[in-house]
Amino acid sequence: MSISVTALPNSRAAIQQRVAAGHITWTRPLAMLVSRTALFVLFQAAIGGIYALQGTPTPWDASAAWWPVTVTLANLTCIALLAWLARREGMRWWDLYRVERHRVGRELLILLGLSVIIAPAVQIPNIAVATWLFGDAQRAFDLFFRPLPLWAAYICLVLFPLTHVFAELPTYYGYTMPRLAALSGRRWVAIALAAFWHAAQHCALPLLFDWRFILWRLLMFLPLAFLMALILSWRPRLLPYMMVVHGLLDFPLVLMLLSP
Repeated sequence: MSISVTALPNSRAAIQQRVAAGHITWTRPLAMLVSRTALFVLFQAAIGGIYALQGTPTPWDASAAWWPVTVTLANLTCIALLAWLARREGMRWWDLYRVERHRVGRELLILLGLSVIIAPAVQIPNIAVATWLFGDAQRAFDLFFRPLPLWAAYICLVLFPLTHVFAELPTYYGYTMPRLAALSGRRWVAIALAAFWHAAQHCALPLLFDWRFILWRLLMFLPLAFLMALILSWRPRLLPYMMVVHGLLDFPLVLMLLSP
């Protein structure tokens, strides 16, 4: 079985041509690099403002529970931005997801093999860093997982993973990383920037003014982010497969909000 398209407007060669022609500059890729972090803070501040208007004594702390909503809103905004950026480069929105001619079975086997190192990169830093910083990992988890109204949790159960699939990995590795690589002429610069900001966005998810929580959120994602950046720089055609896996992993994360 093969997947094919007639053009590859998001290929490295096509991006380099647009950079050489001056159609791609540093401004937009760098802005997208920090966009999700800024959007998380912006939407959490908006929710905190609603709590403040209602007279809640600790509006910012109350807004932290709504991180699945802030992510969903940020995802929708990022999808709109990616569509706009694609049009600016003469592409279609879905061209950013880089489906090119390849053998699906081979890519699935490669992804299966990579899961051997991806799975530990997801789980081990999470628990190890939380235990190191808090003494008990559960204390960190309790700061992160907070109850939401059921109506909001059920909406996020659908919209959070669905929008996340098309927003997070494509922002860093479908749009930003290949353009930074072409602009800088150094792939390692693009890998480092994309991976760092991919991990750093989680510091604002939610943003709590507790240095241990911020450091935990950064360090727990750094190994995975650098691993993802290396894999997708080496084999960009894996992006659509990674997106699907990402969405499947996000579903049980939100499902935990429904647990008593």
